[in-house]
Amino acid sequence: MLYDINLRIEYDYEVAVSGGRHMVRILPRSIPGRQRLIAGAIDIVPQPVERNGLVDFFENSATSILFRNAHDRLEVDMQARVQVDIREDLPDFSPRPGELSREIAAYWSLDPASPHHFTGHSPRLPHCPVIAEYARSIARDGMTVQEIGNAICERIHADFTYDAEATSVETTPIEAFRLKRGVCQDFTHVMIVALRSLGIPAGYVSGFLRTIPPAGKERLEGADAMHAWVRLWCGRVTGWIELDPTNNIPAGSDHIVVGYGRDYADVAPVIGIVKSYGQQTTSQAVDVIPVTPQG
Repeated sequence: MLYDINLRIEYDYEVAVSGGRHMVRILPRSIPGRQRLIAGAIDIVPQPVERNGLVDFFENSATSILFRNAHDRLEVDMQARVQVDIREDLPDFSPRPGELSREIAAYWSLDPASPHHFTGHSPRLPHCPVIAEYARSIARDGMTVQEIGNAICERIHADFTYDAEATSVETTPIEAFRLKRGVCQDFTHVMIVALRSLGIPAGYVSGFLRTIPPAGKERLEGADAMHAWVRLWCGRVTGWIELDPTNNIPAGSDHIVVGYGRDYADVAPVIGIVKSYGQQTTSQAVDVIPVTPQG
C-alpha cells in the first residue's frame, strides 16, 4: 500500500513563551521488509533558531528544535509518502516462555532490536503486581509466546472501553487498569506491563492507523490521531511481531510505524520544555490517504 500522510500538531499558549527546546518524532521510519519512507518533510512555525536532525538509539528519526523568541502558538506539520508492504501471516514458531528465557539469555547483543532493552522496568512502566496477576490469569500452561500475546491482546480489548475523556497522556498503567478505560496509549502500556511480567520482551510502537470501514462495519478507533500498539519478541526464529490491543488485530498494512521504544517516553511525538507559565491547549489532526497508482 502507498500512503500520503499529513499531520498537524498545534500548541496554543495562554501566556506567550519566551523560549523552548523540543524533540520531535513524527516522521515515519523505513523498515526493511515492512515499510519504506519515500519522501517526508517537517515544517515548524515559528521558525526555530536551531534545528538539527538525528537518529536516536532505537533508530527513530528525530528533530531537535530550539526557540529563543517569544511566541504564543506553535505549529508542527509533517507530510510523508510511505510504501507499506502487505505482510502475510506466518506459522507460529515461537517457543514457550521457559524456552524463551533461554533464548533471551543467548542473545549476546545490545543492538537497538535486542530483547534485553524491553524486559523489566522502563521510564513509564514500573512492575505492577495487579497487572502481573491479570496476565497470569490469561496465560495458560502449554501456550506459546505468540499465543500468549494474542490472548492478552484479545482480553484487554474485551475488558477495556475506549474512552478519550477518561485518561490523559500522564495516566499510569495501574490507573488505566483500574479504570478499565482509556485510549491506545493506555491499552498499549497495560499490555506491555502484562507481557513483561511473564518474561516476554515487549515495547511501544508509535505510528498512524488508516481505517476505512466496510459497509455495515464500525470505524476502527484511533484513526484521527497518532496511534500506538505493541511489539513483542517471540524468540530467535519468529523475532518481533506487532499487535494492536485497541482494535484486537495484528499490525498490518494499515499500520504505519513512526517509532519503536520501551514506552511512550521514548517515542512521544513532541516532548520538551518551555519558558512560561499558565496553561496550554493542544490539538492534532491526521489524514492517511491511500494513493491510487496511475495507469
